[in-house]
Parts: sequence; C-alpha cells; structure tokens
Amino acid sequence: MAPPVAQLLFLQVVLGPALVENIRTQFAIKNFRTLHVDYPKVDYAKGFQGYCNGLMSYVRGRQETWYCPKIHYVLHAPWTVIWNFCKYSESFCENYNEYCTLTQDSIPLTICSLFKKQPPTSCRYNSTLTNQRLYLLCSEKYDGAPIDIIGLY
Repeated sequence: MAPPVAQLLFLQVVLGPALVENIRTQFAIKNFRTLHVDYPKVDYAKGFQGYCNGLMSYVRGRQETWYCPKIHYVLHAPWTVIWNFCKYSESFCENYNEYCTLTQDSIPLTICSLFKKQPPTSCRYNSTLTNQRLYLLCSEKYDGAPIDIIGLY
C-alpha cells in the first residue's frame, strides 16, 4: 500500500505547482481575450450612450468590481492576429515578471477613458478609436499568448 501513497505524494509535490501555474496562465489568456478583444466590434444599445459605456459595464461585471477603472484598451482585430505577436517574445519585463513584446504593426483599438469630473458613483467613459502599436505581456517566451496590455507605442 505504501508505493501508491508515495507515488501520489510525489505527483502532488512535483506536478501540483505546475498544474496550478498552467491553470493560472489559461485563466489569464481567457480573461485577456474576454476583456480586451472585441472583433468584430459590437454595437451597444443607445441606452448605454456610447461604445465605452456599454463595454465598461460589461468589463466591470466580469471583473466584479465596484470602482470605475480609469482606462481600458479594447483591440479590434482577430484573435489569431493578436496571438501571433507573442509568438516570438524574447524580452523579459522584470517589472511584471513576464515575457513581453512590442507589436510590429499597428492594431485598431478603442481607448476607454473615465470622464474626470463626475460623481464617484457614476462610471462615464470617453471613447477614442485609434490605430497603435502595443506593449503586450505574453504567457511564455515563445509561442505564448497575450495576457495583458501594458502600454501603447
């Protein structure tokens, strides 16, 4: 009976952290895709009073936050195009403890920025549609997937 118990203990000690890390990474990729990729671009009902107000109500619900995020980036390109940018990420961003890359091409995106002067209980956003290069965090050094946007270029 001891060998199966020892094998189970070995698997928990050796493989446990790897499995947890893999689950965390898969969640980060799914979260990025859900919150930062909108392709083809959705049209929100007029009651939302603009694209970013509709989108940010969705983002806040998904993140289960009560506060209003100050800025949020939404990419309007196919997932495969965005994913390819992390295919050859060789830079390690020490501040984030992840691999990162600067996109070679500009990507259509919407920048949702919080109105500065409004009541604290209100979350009203400006929408800015632009094409820019991005700094992306990637899940791995090679053949990774995007997990966050850390800035614009």
